[in-house]
Amino acid sequence: MQPRPKVLVIAEAANPQWTSVPLVGWSLTAALRGVADVHLVTQVRNRDAIAAEGWVEGVDFTAIDSEALMRPLWKFASLLRMGEGKGWSTLQAISSASYPYFEHLVWKRFGADIRAGKYDIVHRLTPLTPTAVSSLAKKCKAAGVPFVLGPLNGGVPWPNGFDADRRREREWLSCVRGVYKAMPGRGRMLRDAAAVITASAHTMGEVPAQYRGKTVYIPENAIDPARFNLIAPQDVTGPLRAVFVGRLVPYKGPEMLLQAMAPLLRQGRMVLDIIGAGPLDEPLRAMATDLPGVTFHGWLDHRAVQAVMARANLLTFPSIREFGGGVVLEAMALGVVPVVCDYAGPAELVTPETGFALPIGSRDQIIARFHDRLATLCDDPTALPAMGAAARALIADRFTWARKAEQIAGVYDWVRGQSRARPDPFLRNPT
Repeated sequence: MQPRPKVLVIAEAANPQWTSVPLVGWSLTAALRGVADVHLVTQVRNRDAIAAEGWVEGVDFTAIDSEALMRPLWKFASLLRMGEGKGWSTLQAISSASYPYFEHLVWKRFGADIRAGKYDIVHRLTPLTPTAVSSLAKKCKAAGVPFVLGPLNGGVPWPNGFDADRRREREWLSCVRGVYKAMPGRGRMLRDAAAVITASAHTMGEVPAQYRGKTVYIPENAIDPARFNLIAPQDVTGPLRAVFVGRLVPYKGPEMLLQAMAPLLRQGRMVLDIIGAGPLDEPLRAMATDLPGVTFHGWLDHRAVQAVMARANLLTFPSIREFGGGVVLEAMALGVVPVVCDYAGPAELVTPETGFALPIGSRDQIIARFHDRLATLCDDPTALPAMGAAARALIADRFTWARKAEQIAGVYDWVRGQSRARPDPFLRNPT
């Protein structure tokens, strides 16, 4: 057997107590310790949460203090967003602008060790956004150490007909996001990286053709079986129970969902749990005033979500611009059947055997399609138990963090020359 590779994992965002990208950074780093000897390099704001997990600073991880630049830029970004939970593209642009300083400090601390061959691989795991250019790829290549980039994800275009929602989200910069492809350093980063992991078909399509041969498709999200260990009973003898989980913002589609479900709720054929908080909280509660069977749970701790979710038959999630779709995997892990828009991240996770991906369209078309699908399921829900079981099996086979680590271990073997064939765990790579 080959010795385990020594990997310096760079995850500026990695935090077991948060959600979204920081939780991905933490979960994947922790899982990689099962296949490699890992030392994590992260930003200082994550230090306490990581130490609380029993990791020893200086042995298991290093916290880089880049607050001198990060703190004022973060405050500036918050002002530009004009509201909590809005302006995601603005936040990413500011984060990308500050990231080179973090990498500068990383190289200052670890450059000598990398040049000395202390690490077999350097893997930049987060940020996930492909707009964050890394200078480490060139430096690692010069040192003879393979540099792995990714999973990269993001930048899914707003679908046609949703300009009003884009403006409500304060997504002013999304219209010009494509200029990042011309950033000086992006081409050098892709050229010098030994492998580029992309987490979506869209992001893979944004990689220039000359670098596709080093690109591997691996979705970013996975499941911690310890956090999602319940099994939805899929009782279809009464009203179907649906659940929505996510920030209450326009692009997630909770308003469309309430409109689509309203007749079924009034008829007593469905009930709905809404988990999440955000700027649409009060408007949604007003919409639901005369709708029976709707429960607003507000924000719940990530570990507590499954208790509500596991009671449901369906995850109803009409998001129109979802990058990863982690909540879809969480529902499937419990045996809850997802109903999503056939667009971007969720549509790449849901198969015909495990859920429903409905064609995207205008707002009215999405509402009508969700209503029709849900009404059909109310008429005949007998397929749901088998679909829930198939969803659980798919998650166990491909989408736990341990399986994700094994998939990335294949990339590590490839860049170290221990495997001749480029890994393709999801069979999405171009030839």
